[in-house]
Amino acid sequence: MSTTHLSDRPATTPADTSFFGHPKMLASLFSVEMWERFSFYGMQGILLYYMYFTAAQGGLEIEQGLAASLVGAYGGGVYLSTILGAWLADRLFGSERVLFGSAVLIMAGHIALALVPGIPGLIAGLVLVGVGSGGLKANATALVGTLYGEKDERRDAGFSIFYMGINAGALIGPLVTGWLQESQGFHWGFGAAAVGMALGLGIYAMGRGKLPDEAHHVPNPLPAAQRTRYGLIFLGIAVVVAVLLATGTVNAENLAMSMAYAAIGASVLYFALIFRSNKVTGAERKRVVAFIPLYIASAAFWALFQQQFTFIAVYSEEKLDRNLFGWEMPAAWVQSINPVFIIIFAGVMAALWTRLGQKQPGSAVKFSIGLFVMGLAFLAFIPLAGDGKTPLLALVGILFLFTLAELFLSPIGLSVTTKLAPQAFHTQMVALFFLSVSLGTTLAGILSGLYNPADELPYFIGIGGTAMVLAVGLAAASPAIKKLMGGVR
Repeated sequence: MSTTHLSDRPATTPADTSFFGHPKMLASLFSVEMWERFSFYGMQGILLYYMYFTAAQGGLEIEQGLAASLVGAYGGGVYLSTILGAWLADRLFGSERVLFGSAVLIMAGHIALALVPGIPGLIAGLVLVGVGSGGLKANATALVGTLYGEKDERRDAGFSIFYMGINAGALIGPLVTGWLQESQGFHWGFGAAAVGMALGLGIYAMGRGKLPDEAHHVPNPLPAAQRTRYGLIFLGIAVVVAVLLATGTVNAENLAMSMAYAAIGASVLYFALIFRSNKVTGAERKRVVAFIPLYIASAAFWALFQQQFTFIAVYSEEKLDRNLFGWEMPAAWVQSINPVFIIIFAGVMAALWTRLGQKQPGSAVKFSIGLFVMGLAFLAFIPLAGDGKTPLLALVGILFLFTLAELFLSPIGLSVTTKLAPQAFHTQMVALFFLSVSLGTTLAGILSGLYNPADELPYFIGIGGTAMVLAVGLAAASPAIKKLMGGVR
């Protein structure tokens, strides 16, 4: 087992500034995730429409509210599966090997969506993409964290640059798949996602040797004597899931709520395992305690932000005026607005944090600002409520607020998680952050079912107002959280 602390690692030093002032391996890591985001967001941009459009439109004719909840449950499942990818990396294979295998699964899932018609293709594709994306996300993020020492002031900026790079894929994906869906059909769009992932996998395979040896390291190896026991545990979980599905205990109608309970249960279990581990020091336990309110704020934030793929996707199709000089823009293209803003402003935010250095606000304050702005974005829908069409520029402005909120919370969340993580639970703490995203994403599907086009104000006021109240509470608690962090910003 490695006892090397993040701040003591020799592989990367402050002198390594070959990639825009950051370690050159940052470019290698975001290249594979850029293409994964191309495929993921390209598929996600047309997924809801594929589920609820009529057969004449090429869809599966699933009831719209149910389809939205299933998209939320699927998104939650993606992030829930990060715990499996993180465990495999920490205990058996190391982050790099798990990342590569996960990319193969993602490509296979998009191929299934493109080539297998109907519900069977939908199920096979979403399961493969969901499990693969979960494994890739946790480990790509963990590997970025290894490029910086704990006290390296470039860390938040590095994660912001990483975020900007992968959003290039998120920008292009919906543009390509949305155009193909409207001009050629849904399966052509899914096929483009498969091609994008194949490109990413090929590029990454050629550059794997450039990663440091630490990328292949297993931080907390599972003793050979325990492998049979864990194999039986995983088999038991698979049997239980199969029985729940076969008996109808878990079904399409309650899948989203079941996924939310699973995310909460997995989070509680993970926190308990970390707190009880004799490999975690007292100082590390305090840092994990400091992470708990950030976990809650993150879940609340993603419950609003991820409604881009549920409530806003339907809103864009039915209420948004998408007419541009006589041409109607594909509804899926709305999903590319946020990545445009990310690409423009992530670098600005990265430069801001670098310039401020020790003067920048702490992570808890950044979280509270992000959550407050996210609530404000939903309140901005209030003047647009009514029977008329929403101007495209108005939604662009609201999605700008989404982006601003995201830049205050998401890359900062990835960064602070790797800083607060106990040494023996490095990748698994990243999985805990993604569990908060899982819970929030699932809630985004559930909450979207509460939206009533005939009475919009309660939805916007209730969701936006709640987020802002939580943000104020987090800001008030930030001094206590900072103390528990023990020097981590």
